[in-house]
Amino acid sequence: MDIWSLLQALILGIVEGATEFIPVSSTGHLILVQNWLGFTGEKANAFAIFIQLGAILAVVWLYRTKLFTVAISWPHDAAARRLILNILIATIPAVVVGLPTEKWIEAHLFKPWPVALALVLGGVAILLIERRDTRASFATIDEIPIRIAVGVGLFQILAILFPGISRSGATIMGALILGLSRLAATEFSFFLAIPVLIGASLLKLKNVYMLLTPNDWLTFSVGLVVSFVVAIIVIRRLLAYVSHNSFTVFAWYRIVLGCILLFAWRAG
Repeated sequence: MDIWSLLQALILGIVEGATEFIPVSSTGHLILVQNWLGFTGEKANAFAIFIQLGAILAVVWLYRTKLFTVAISWPHDAAARRLILNILIATIPAVVVGLPTEKWIEAHLFKPWPVALALVLGGVAILLIERRDTRASFATIDEIPIRIAVGVGLFQILAILFPGISRSGATIMGALILGLSRLAATEFSFFLAIPVLIGASLLKLKNVYMLLTPNDWLTFSVGLVVSFVVAIIVIRRLLAYVSHNSFTVFAWYRIVLGCILLFAWRAG
């Protein structure tokens, strides 16, 4: 693997790990940075989706005790069964919408200007949602009823259809609207990412693995490991942050970045 490929993998791994779980759109940032690095095409798209596995493994590692407890206790624990069912139900809309639209979205929307527009619109949406004076009805992920899980799954469709909206942003903001506390909304977004992103990564890898060379596999592996390490750091910081703060700072970041990108695009 040449030094440039290693550097690209390191940079993109950092971007993925840093942005996957905050409401700024990891896919949008990866598309922008890939274009900046000149790393585009089918392999590049596969790489961007594959390294999400690193971020998801960070969730699995940090929540390993919770996941293990749910896995062994679900036959006799109603709360564990409800959490599993909620995750499955909330995943269905993403699968139903994502599979038939994947290739069209990659061909037409995996570009800087649609991402920039989605960043701005998503930022405005976060500001409007944060202005609502609502009290949380559900403090933890164990309290979430099935109807709320369905609603969060429907919000997730926005991120599937529009790169730049942010999967975490759509699910967290949707969960807040539906009555979850900030911590519960954030953690449910983490758990919901596990089947969605693992499925997307493996499906994309299945479609392109015959095209990958040994050097490509090394690049993919480096990006995955880097995203794993960075995601662990970010998740810990994010959980501490959302316990006492709103998501407004992320909204303004999105709006400023999106406007700069739109201006640059218009200026050629």
